[in-house]
Amino acid sequence: MADPRVQTVGIMEVAALSGFSPATVSRALRGLPGVSTKTREAVERAAASLGYAPSPWATALTTGRTNAIAVIAPWVSRWFFSAVIEGVQEVLSACGYDLMLYPFGVDGELDARALTKRVDGVLALNVPLAHRAIEGLDDLGVPIVTVGTAMEGISAVLVDNVAVGRQATQHLLDLGHRRIAFFGSETEENRRFTVASDRQRGYHDALRAAGIEPDPELSFPTDFSINGGEAALHRSVGRFGPSADRPTAVFAVSDEVAIGGLHAARLHQIQVPKDMSFIGVDGHDFAYLFDLSTISQPVRDQGRIAARLLLQQVNDPGAGPTAVNVGCELIRRASTGPVGGGAPRS
Repeated sequence: MADPRVQTVGIMEVAALSGFSPATVSRALRGLPGVSTKTREAVERAAASLGYAPSPWATALTTGRTNAIAVIAPWVSRWFFSAVIEGVQEVLSACGYDLMLYPFGVDGELDARALTKRVDGVLALNVPLAHRAIEGLDDLGVPIVTVGTAMEGISAVLVDNVAVGRQATQHLLDLGHRRIAFFGSETEENRRFTVASDRQRGYHDALRAAGIEPDPELSFPTDFSINGGEAALHRSVGRFGPSADRPTAVFAVSDEVAIGGLHAARLHQIQVPKDMSFIGVDGHDFAYLFDLSTISQPVRDQGRIAARLLLQQVNDPGAGPTAVNVGCELIRRASTGPVGGGAPRS
């Protein structure tokens, strides 16, 4: 019975098969001068037949490159982050780079020294500006690109979240809504992030532009989860009951929050959109299943753009920082409609 263990093929095995010295094989496989074309081709044939792959650590010692990129993020299980990482991985794989994932959690910690000499660059996904996870990244001496967080002197892929908040709220205003709730006010978890506060600022701006002073009673704290949206709707019902002061529409800080709100609305026999309209943000893959209106952002494209920016800086250390702003799109579905009416169809 054959040994099931994987046998490592190294320089010595390639040298034995090709008939050349280990030193010659090493120079041939690294593309160094002093090796004839005929010898190089013979070595490459031997290496291919054995399934030889160079050790990444040995390559790093020789070239100073690891061909690995670190991605740091507060979460990886939430849809936004997993979708961004999917876009990053697509570009890195096509360019021969490995992705090393470092989730740290909002209250977690990342020792930047752990990345020293292990990666060629760092992608930071929506890392709060004040979070200790970003402390020390500058000292690594490798390029850094952020997604969703603007940092001076660092390349970034950004969404104008204030404009997103205005656009979502304006959609509800255009449908005649005046009592518009916001699900996404600051919690202990998202206080360090600017996304929720920026979207709420856009919500306030749109209301004031329409001559409506924002009512603090209509703002409900949530995280970015389905459970958070469900809890916010329950609190709204508890606060207003069936009174005329109850909101007729909800702007949720994310699609997942909106989905949680929709679920809770059914439990309270609130008809959507007749009794209450809902709009979220992100363009979640499952938003269409809930007929959810949303401000859709190109999430996977943000990962692709960020990865390309980072590889550009890895290969050209002299390249200056670049900020790329991506646009968003209103997608109208049946979760939003006129006050007391049905959902308009386009």
